[in-house]
Amino acid sequence: MSNRMWGGRFASGPAEIMEEINASIGFDKRLAPQDIRGSLAHVAMLGAAGILPADDVAAIEAGLKSVRDEIEAGRFVFKRELEDIHMSVESRLTEIVGPAAGRLHTARSRNDQVATDMKLWVRDTLDSLDQQAADLQRALAETALKHAGTVMPGFTHLQSAQPVTFGHHCLAYVEMLARDRGRFRDARARLNECPLGAAALAGTSFPIDRHATASALGFDRPTANSLDSVADRDFALESLAAASICAVHLSRFAEELVVWTSAQFNFVKLSDGYTTGSSIMPQKRNPDAAELVRAKSGRIIGALTGLLVVMKGLPLAYSKDMQEDKEGTFDALQALSLCLAAMTGMVKDLEPNAEVLARAAGSGYATATDLADWLVRELGLPFRQAHHVTGRLVGAASAKGVGLEELSLSEMQEAEPRITDAVYAVLGVANSVASRTSYGGTAPDNVRAQAQGWIERLG
Repeated sequence: MSNRMWGGRFASGPAEIMEEINASIGFDKRLAPQDIRGSLAHVAMLGAAGILPADDVAAIEAGLKSVRDEIEAGRFVFKRELEDIHMSVESRLTEIVGPAAGRLHTARSRNDQVATDMKLWVRDTLDSLDQQAADLQRALAETALKHAGTVMPGFTHLQSAQPVTFGHHCLAYVEMLARDRGRFRDARARLNECPLGAAALAGTSFPIDRHATASALGFDRPTANSLDSVADRDFALESLAAASICAVHLSRFAEELVVWTSAQFNFVKLSDGYTTGSSIMPQKRNPDAAELVRAKSGRIIGALTGLLVVMKGLPLAYSKDMQEDKEGTFDALQALSLCLAAMTGMVKDLEPNAEVLARAAGSGYATATDLADWLVRELGLPFRQAHHVTGRLVGAASAKGVGLEELSLSEMQEAEPRITDAVYAVLGVANSVASRTSYGGTAPDNVRAQAQGWIERLG
């Protein structure tokens, strides 16, 4: 029996293992909505261009809508022997409308069809991810506004550096997500050219209107080169790259939540809704949601790496290797969506431990830079000299096991005789953060203004 897709060239069906390796219906069935949208645009164009008679166009359109309804209702039967979503839809269409269904594939190939489907799916998903990232930004900005004055330690090298506020820390991730959203939008803008009508690789001799199908599907324009149209998977690579960077941002925040919720830090608390227990240790409260966000960055980055390796050696135009674009892209972007949702939930759920944060903010001589700045500002010392004097005072405080603010004035004057008791005003952590009024600094008034600005922009 000849293969119904490949026609008379093949006298029999594929070997069992060939069917196993070749079939993609198990994962590309999620492209069904996009496949039907593309087919509806294509058949409408064929009718408008006079390539298909109006009766066939009407029958095919009605049949495609029936197939769409069956899929949406869960009544559609996906058959492995039909290989992919394109042939599955066409086969069912043939059952519904008869021979006219065979005219739908006029002036197109599965090569341009799948490229169009994938672009539509990725575009839809980027729009959804952008909205999810905005939701997370909003949750972070609202938390920042609430905790604009909640002092916490700022770290470099994971060592206490200078005091900041919890709100300021949250706003750092708002900025990261803004860049992520910019990358999503950039990727969307570049992919928004329609491959449909490029056919297998060389275009078609039929008088098609590619601008019409591009417009009907919401693309800015048709792709300009038929070879590139079917060979290109840049849109998937760029989207995976943007997703990978976003996943890294989420992973960094997840790591902080894992550390902060530990008994040793006790900086924040997550409720039962975002933690789990232990099967053997009844005291445990594990930040599993954060840990899973941290871990899923690996599979997202892996999908990008995997597709780069698939594409790196392919000659133009289409090769079956490119079927491997789907599972990784589907999985990675779905994983990122889950991570964004989980992180948004955790941000709304977490409760900072203000007392512990304030105590930790003052540890590790975190106001040493404030002391050095005071020496420059009030005594006119060159910063390098002020740095040296401050280092001596930190050493003296460390030797006594006290904070800088607990050194006596006479002890300070041993390092620099001109120091006065006015210096104590800059040594408290609250004074320290309040003084950081430069644009982008951690002063509570700055944080409130930035947070309120983001909330207004996000709507």
